[in-house]
Amino acid sequence: MEEEKILLEKQDYSEEILGIIRSGLGPQEIREQLQEYHENDIAGVFEELEFEEQEWLHQILGSEGMSEIVSYLDDAGEYLSELDAEEAADIIEQMDADDAVEALEDLDEETRNEVLERIEDEEIKEEIELITSYEDDEFGSRMSTNFIVVKRNFTIKETMKALVEEAAENDNIYTIFVVNEDDSFYGAIDLKDLIVARSNVELETLIYNTFPFVYDKDIISENIERLRSYSENLIPVVSSKDKTLLGVITSTDIIELVDEELGDDYAKLAGLREEEEPDESLLESMKKRVPWLIALLFMGLAVSAVVGLFESVVDALPMIVSFQSLILGMAGNVGTQSLAVTVRTLGSSEENSGKEQFLTIMKEVRIALSNGLVLGAISFAIVSAYLFLFGSYTAAFVLSAAGCVGLAMCFAMAISGLTGAAIPICLYRLGVDPAVASGPLITTINDLVAVLSYYGLAWALLLNI
Repeated sequence: MEEEKILLEKQDYSEEILGIIRSGLGPQEIREQLQEYHENDIAGVFEELEFEEQEWLHQILGSEGMSEIVSYLDDAGEYLSELDAEEAADIIEQMDADDAVEALEDLDEETRNEVLERIEDEEIKEEIELITSYEDDEFGSRMSTNFIVVKRNFTIKETMKALVEEAAENDNIYTIFVVNEDDSFYGAIDLKDLIVARSNVELETLIYNTFPFVYDKDIISENIERLRSYSENLIPVVSSKDKTLLGVITSTDIIELVDEELGDDYAKLAGLREEEEPDESLLESMKKRVPWLIALLFMGLAVSAVVGLFESVVDALPMIVSFQSLILGMAGNVGTQSLAVTVRTLGSSEENSGKEQFLTIMKEVRIALSNGLVLGAISFAIVSAYLFLFGSYTAAFVLSAAGCVGLAMCFAMAISGLTGAAIPICLYRLGVDPAVASGPLITTINDLVAVLSYYGLAWALLLNI
C-alpha cells in the first residue's frame, strides 16, 4: 500500500486576527485571544487597520505589547509619526535598543529628536546613543544590548541566580557571556553546560575562552562570512579600545547582514550603485543606474570606433559581420561567469592570499580556454556547413572564414576568462569592492577584446593570406 504524504500548508492567520480585532469583544478578551498569535503575524495585518483601529489595539495591548508589534513593522516610522511624541517615546522605551534605533531611523529628524527627548529611561537612551554613534558599515551599528552577562569570579549558584534575574529583561539566554572585573570580555558559557553542572564545579571549567567575537568598529562586509561560518546564536561585540563587552550580533542579524551584502553585490554586478527598493521614485532609481550607463556608453563608443578601424575588412568581406554577435555574445557570457565565481570566491575565503588569487585566475583561464576550444570547434563545423550550403565561396575561403570564427571565439573566450577573474581581484587588492567590476563593465571590455581578435584574424587570414 502506497504511503500517504502529508503536505504542510502555509498558515495565514490574517483573517482570524482581523476578525478578533473587529469582533467587538471587550479589551481583556481581545488581548487574551491575540496572545495566541505571534507578533509578526499581528504586524502583518497592522497596515490593513484604520488608524482608529490601530489606536484601539494600542489601548488594548499597551505600550509594551505594541512595542513587540512595532519591531516587526516594515515601516515603523509611518505609525510612530502619527502618534504624539509622548506615546511614541513610551513604545520606544519598551523595545530592544537595536529595534528602537531601526524604528527611529524611519522618522524625520525633527520628530526623532522630539521622541528621544521624551524618553525617560536613561539606560535605553544611552544604548540608543551608543548604537547610533557608529557608522552604518560597522558592527557597532547593528549590535543588540539584549544578552546575559556574569562576572568571571562567580560560582555556579551565583551564575544561575544572575541568569534567572536577567532573563526577565533579556531573552537571549542560550549563551551566557563572562567578563572580567573591568568588564572586558573573557569568554562564554553554553546554557546547557550551566544547567547540567553541579554546584561544586568551578565556573572556569565551563567557560569557552576562545569564543569568537568582533570589534565594534570592524567593517561588516569584511567579516560577515567569518561570523556565518561559526553558526553561533550570538556573537559578542567588544570595544576596540579596551575590549569591554558592548553588545551582541544575533543569528537573525547575521542572516539579515548576509542578505544585505548579497543584495548589494547583486546590484553592483548588474551595474547599479546600490540595491533598489520597490517603492523608490523614478528619480532615485535613475540616480542609481545612470552613472554606470554613461560610463558604459563611452566604452561602447570605443568598441564601435575599433570596428571602424577595420572598415576595409568589412567592405571587402561583408559576410563576416554576420558572425560578430556570436563572438561578442560568447565572450560576454564567459566573462560574466568568471566574474561571478571570482567575486563569490573572494567573499567566502578568509585568507585570500596572493597565491590563492593567482590560482583562481589561472583556473578561470584554463576553464575558459578549454570551453573555447570546444565551442570554437563546434562553431568551425557549423559555420563551414552554413557557408558551403548557402554561399557560393571556394572551399579554401569557407575553411578560412570558419577557422577565423573558431579561432576568434577560442581566443576571445580565453581572454574573457582572464579579465573576468583578474579585474575583480585587482580591485580587491586595491581595497575596492570586487563587485564593482559589474557584469556590464566586464561584458563591454570583453566586447572590445572580441572585436579586436575577430576582425584582426579576418584581416590576417582572409585578406592577406
